[in-house]
Amino acid sequence: ELLYTTPGQTLNISVRGFVSNGDNILVGGFIITGFESKDIVLRAIGPSLSSAGVSDALADPILTLYDSSGAQVATNDDWQADSGAAEITAQGLAPVEATESAILARLAPGAYTFSVSGKDAGTGVALAEGYDLSANSNSILSNMSTRGFVGTEDDVLISGFIVGERGDATLVVRALGPSLAALGVNGAMGDPMLTIYDVNGAVISVNDNWEDDPGADSIAAHELAPPDTLESAALLQLPPGQYTTVVSGVGGTTGVGLVEL
Repeated sequence: ELLYTTPGQTLNISVRGFVSNGDNILVGGFIITGFESKDIVLRAIGPSLSSAGVSDALADPILTLYDSSGAQVATNDDWQADSGAAEITAQGLAPVEATESAILARLAPGAYTFSVSGKDAGTGVALAEGYDLSANSNSILSNMSTRGFVGTEDDVLISGFIVGERGDATLVVRALGPSLAALGVNGAMGDPMLTIYDVNGAVISVNDNWEDDPGADSIAAHELAPPDTLESAALLQLPPGQYTTVVSGVGGTTGVGLVEL
C-alpha cells in the first residue's frame, strides 16, 4: 500500500498541442515526491495521430528529458533506439510509428522537465504522455504542467490525467497566459479559458477568471492563485477515473499557454 500519498493519486498524464519552433515547442514538467526512485515512460506521439482524425500531425517528434538543473537526462528520436525499448514494448507502451519517441527512465525524487520538438524544425500537432510504472511505491508523480501554443479547433491545448483507484483526489488545475510574458515568453496568450471533462465527455468545470471559481478562497490559501486575474483555475475533488482538460483562448484568441495540475 502507498505510504506517502493522499487517498487519491494522479497517474498517466498526457497533453496534445501544436509544436512549432522557439518558444512554441511543447514543454512539460513534473515532480516526483517521496522516498524512492520511480520508473517512468515518456512518449511523444505524432504521425499516428493522423489515423485518429487529427489534421497536421507532427511527422517526426523528438523527446528530451531534463533534471532540475537543466542537465539532459535522456533524449530520443525514434523509440526503438531507446535503451528501454524492450521494456516499453513489454508494458504495452510501444508507439505505433517507428518515428515516434519514447524514453524509459528510473528517476529519483525531484523536479523534471521535458520537451517535444520536430525533427529538422518540423511543425504539427503532437501528443506528449507520461506513464507511472511504479504506482505502488513510496513516491508519487505530482505537480504536472505543460506549456504550448494554444490555437483554435484542433490546435487548442488538450491534456488528460487519470486518478488512481485509491479514493478521491483533491486537485487544482490552472491555465496561465498573460503572466508568462513577464517570464520572457514571446506570444503569451492574453485570456485563457479552462474546461474540464469527465471520461464521458461531460463538462464538470469551466473557468475563465480564477476568482470566479467556487474554490477561489482555497486556491489562494494554498498559494496557488494565478498571478493574473484573467488566468483560470479550478479546485476539484475527483473520484477515480479519466479526465480531460482543454485550454482555449477567450473569443478565439491564440498564444502560448501553460496548463498545470
